[in-house]
Amino acid sequence: MRLIRFGEAGYEEPGVLLDDGRAIDASTEFRDYDEGFFACGGLASLGKWVDDGCLGGMLIPDGTRMGPPVARPSKIVCVGKNYAEHAREFDSVVPEEPVLFMKATSAYVSGSDDVVIPKGSEKLDYEVELAVVMGRTASNVAEEDADDYVAGYSVLCDYSERAFQKERSGQWVKGKSADTFAPMGPCLVTADEVSDPQALRLWSKVNGELRQNGWTGDMLFPVNYLVSYISQFMTLLPGDIIATGTPAGVGMATNRPSS
Repeated sequence: MRLIRFGEAGYEEPGVLLDDGRAIDASTEFRDYDEGFFACGGLASLGKWVDDGCLGGMLIPDGTRMGPPVARPSKIVCVGKNYAEHAREFDSVVPEEPVLFMKATSAYVSGSDDVVIPKGSEKLDYEVELAVVMGRTASNVAEEDADDYVAGYSVLCDYSERAFQKERSGQWVKGKSADTFAPMGPCLVTADEVSDPQALRLWSKVNGELRQNGWTGDMLFPVNYLVSYISQFMTLLPGDIIATGTPAGVGMATNRPSS
């Protein structure tokens, strides 16, 4: 399935994108795609509703704003330097363990929304990433069991203000957490639709120019390892997001700004 949320910012309703391209309003049956939805078997119920023909669901009109595909998560956990070429272009150091940092959930918006450049910004940068959405509470999960905890996948852009990040006492979080710096979407593709999360292409364009072009098989630490590793240090809740790192080609390394 492909889960979507639609409507005005802050007032989104849940929906589904069907294989034939139709977008269906699911709000008559489901309140939202939030922690409670995932924790209480919402995906299975939604799947049954879709299989039964989306009874009571109305077509979403063309041109309707698409919001972020899950309601604001409790946390966005990010992985730095998870592609060797990006690690080398960043500072030439390839990490022995995953580098973790957080983005404020107030940065979380729709992938179709405008990015707001923060006051004082000098070095805005972009990073396309595979986003993993948790479907169950995960604490000290074994790597071989990790895929059982994943609800699905989406695309997230980890926007960064490099001057804030690199030149303001080394604080990654404050360079990563400005409003609109975590756009995600347009949809959440459920895990059963993705046979191998390490076989996906990722790319980003700036003003029509291809800047990043990689694939998830180049991750230093794959998805299952990351879920297991992160769950050693914090409990991941249903609906939480893991941003799994970016391929090479970011603006900081190429001296090409994001605008």
